[in-house]
Amino acid sequence: MPSESETIITISDVLEYLFCPRFIYYMHCLDIPQHEEKRFKVMKGREVHEEKMITNPDYLRKKLGVVQKEINVFIASKQNHIKGIVDEVLFLDDGTAAPFEYKFAEFKDTIFKTYKYQLVLHAMMIRENYHCDVKRGFICFTRSNHHIETIEFTGQDFERGREIIGEILEIIDKGFYPNKGKYKNKCIDCCYATICT
Repeated sequence: MPSESETIITISDVLEYLFCPRFIYYMHCLDIPQHEEKRFKVMKGREVHEEKMITNPDYLRKKLGVVQKEINVFIASKQNHIKGIVDEVLFLDDGTAAPFEYKFAEFKDTIFKTYKYQLVLHAMMIRENYHCDVKRGFICFTRSNHHIETIEFTGQDFERGREIIGEILEIIDKGFYPNKGKYKNKCIDCCYATICT
């Protein structure tokens, strides 16, 4: 379980792990950078985030029940060994809080596992830091006319979030070489494809 480790991972580590567990091994154990700055979608996504920070920062999404928000929040959980930046922390009229993330993507009737667990882990950190309940999160798909999807969280989601952190810590702390991800078509676009066996 994560509690014995001194290591703190990032939300980006989790997203890379969910893409393929070997990313963590190559980045953290072998210290081989992935040069993500060369990837168009990564760079475009960063631009979208920066733009959202300066456009209409006082806007509250009344339809979602937002009464207050904080933008571009650096947040960490010592208890869960994770840190990251939440695009927006929303405070809702039912007394709960919620993470809100912008994605430079189109909505195609599917919420990817990476999107879901990014929100779940943000929710865990918000709960710990703001001492309030977090029952849901939101994703804004900027390439689908800013369509917003709501993700409701379950106890199982939080449990799986802790398991994912534990699996990543095992790779980093023990130098464990994990299996490749399930979907081999991801290997085509992988920056480690030439060294991965």
